[in-house]
Amino acid sequence: MYSEEEGERAVLAARKVIENYVRGEVRHDLDLPDSFGEKSGVFVTIDTFPARDLRGCIGYPEPFFPLKEALVKASQEATRDPRFPPLREDELDDIVIEVSLLTPPEEIPATKPKEYLKSIVIGRDGLIARKGVFRGLLLPQVPIDWEWDAEEFLSHTCMKAGLRPDDWLKGDTRIYKFSAEIFGEKTPRGEIERRVLGGKDDH
Repeated sequence: MYSEEEGERAVLAARKVIENYVRGEVRHDLDLPDSFGEKSGVFVTIDTFPARDLRGCIGYPEPFFPLKEALVKASQEATRDPRFPPLREDELDDIVIEVSLLTPPEEIPATKPKEYLKSIVIGRDGLIARKGVFRGLLLPQVPIDWEWDAEEFLSHTCMKAGLRPDDWLKGDTRIYKFSAEIFGEKTPRGEIERRVLGGKDDH
């Protein structure tokens, strides 16, 4: 578990890196706690404000890097998410930043694919679908935002991986889950809060 202070400092750091990077500055004097020296997965999300449309989201699901390093990398890359034009300096006043701090992914055990439905808790779990070279990830907040049940969540995770929506029913597709603690700005450069998800179990 990350504290409110750690979450706030993560978001402030992501905001600083994003603004510096867009302005062409490569040095970031960040105020981060010692705990961020431990390896962890992280995602940085940029949304427009007030519409809250996605503007960029990049991250590292596996704990390959120290959190402070992964946070910088994800913040920089989120400004150049290939799904969108590069973030411009004149947009910086009209975006909000969200940081998702992840637990390591764990494969969901299932003798039959339908068993996945009973293992996924909407509002708690994020999902990863893997099949050969294909891989897709959706964060825990996504099914809350779109009001999906577990089956829809699985289907959309497969599609994110470039697979067919029903590929989660096939034995050669592996499904992983993870949790995230999510902190974000309520307004641009404004108050930072921990995002509380639904946590409901639909099955």
